[in-house]
Amino acid sequence: MSKIVRICLAGAVGILLAALIGFFYVPETSDTMTLHLRIKAENKDNYQMFYLREGETGYGEDRASTGAYGGGNKEKAISFSMPVDTASVRFDPGTQPATVHITGAYVTYEHHKTELTADLFASVEQTQQITSIEKTGKGCKIATDGTDPYCILDFTEVRSSLQPFLNKARAEVTLFYKIILSVILFVLLLAGAVVLPKIHSLMAEVWHSRTLMFRLAKNDFKTRYAGSNLGIIWAFIQPIVTVVVYWFVFQVGFRSGGVSDYPYVLWLISGLIPWFFFSESWNSATNSMLEYSYLVKKVVFKISILPIVKIISALFVHVFFICFLIFMFCLYGYWPDIYVIQLVYYSFCMIMLVLGLSYLTCSIVVFFRDLGQIISIILQVGVWMTPIMWNVNMLGSDIAWVMKLNPMYYVVYGYRGALMDKTWFFEDLPLTVYFWTVTAVMFGLGTLVFKRLKVHFADVL
Repeated sequence: MSKIVRICLAGAVGILLAALIGFFYVPETSDTMTLHLRIKAENKDNYQMFYLREGETGYGEDRASTGAYGGGNKEKAISFSMPVDTASVRFDPGTQPATVHITGAYVTYEHHKTELTADLFASVEQTQQITSIEKTGKGCKIATDGTDPYCILDFTEVRSSLQPFLNKARAEVTLFYKIILSVILFVLLLAGAVVLPKIHSLMAEVWHSRTLMFRLAKNDFKTRYAGSNLGIIWAFIQPIVTVVVYWFVFQVGFRSGGVSDYPYVLWLISGLIPWFFFSESWNSATNSMLEYSYLVKKVVFKISILPIVKIISALFVHVFFICFLIFMFCLYGYWPDIYVIQLVYYSFCMIMLVLGLSYLTCSIVVFFRDLGQIISIILQVGVWMTPIMWNVNMLGSDIAWVMKLNPMYYVVYGYRGALMDKTWFFEDLPLTVYFWTVTAVMFGLGTLVFKRLKVHFADVL
């Protein structure tokens, strides 16, 4: 098939997928807005905002947001997060007698902003330890005479006035996501059409050598611990010991509670087990050309299968730990359901990601041996940068999205979604498209570099 025909077909498929996304895809939008108050006061203090939805009662700490003010009569914007369907708010202006000047108020939602009037505070329903509320232009002055002052604000009219603004913001976010996803898919298909012949020739080599590849993988797994008394049992002991250590440190030492109503140990191993496979397979596949240098020097040997040999060898252990993971959930009374079949999908995601990375790194490490040590450091840092031992929800939304750029977040998130949250992989379409975009780019780049450099491997080794 000619290059022009491939590009035309890829373009046609890209346009079709873009149309399908435009008609059917509705992204999730945030259900949280942020209320900002511009405050001036003499004293350093903390301000709190409690919210209630329709039908809720009791301003508990689970519905509170706190902002700190440094004093000195310097204007500062303090932010309070709350649901977009908030019906009433209790505002606590400090913990000591003072005069608090609110010079303005505004709400932000999905990077949109709208100003609020002073009527928000002028029509209070109930107050405590507040002597006066005086309107001053767009703001007001609140005088307090106690250590626990507060006023109850009616947010019904505010919510009604914000609704058109919120609907517009949601529509813009939806349009933005649709355009971005469509462009990514279109560009990805066109790029794939260009590099398809090189990828196809490499995959053809792998397919024709599949019998030899699986035989080498089985032999690699057996000989890795040859000579030790326990043999291949060591492949399972080290990950289990690591899980026990992390469990002891975080649950026993730091007394971490359960997550999503599940015991912490289940939440922990759901993230650690995919990381074990990713770390072991990438590290060993990177060094596959060095370890099998005697095969690389053979003219007739298809060296493209060597990284896959290492990945399949690591997959034997990973399959065992998936069974162990399901057994642990059963032990705690959580029996597998239809969502568990997604573990096969997410394992395939890791295999493709590692394969793309490995073709790139195994090609470079032949000429730059320090890359092996650099990857070891990346993996040491990566286990902490990936939300495995900690929950990404602990971070604010401004930082959390950076952590989600790590493609292994998608896999860890997917394992927990299949076992705990009971969600399907296509429910978060933007994250799925992002992962496969990164994987496709790494696979295409790794394939091109491998094809270009492999003719020089024998000379260097």
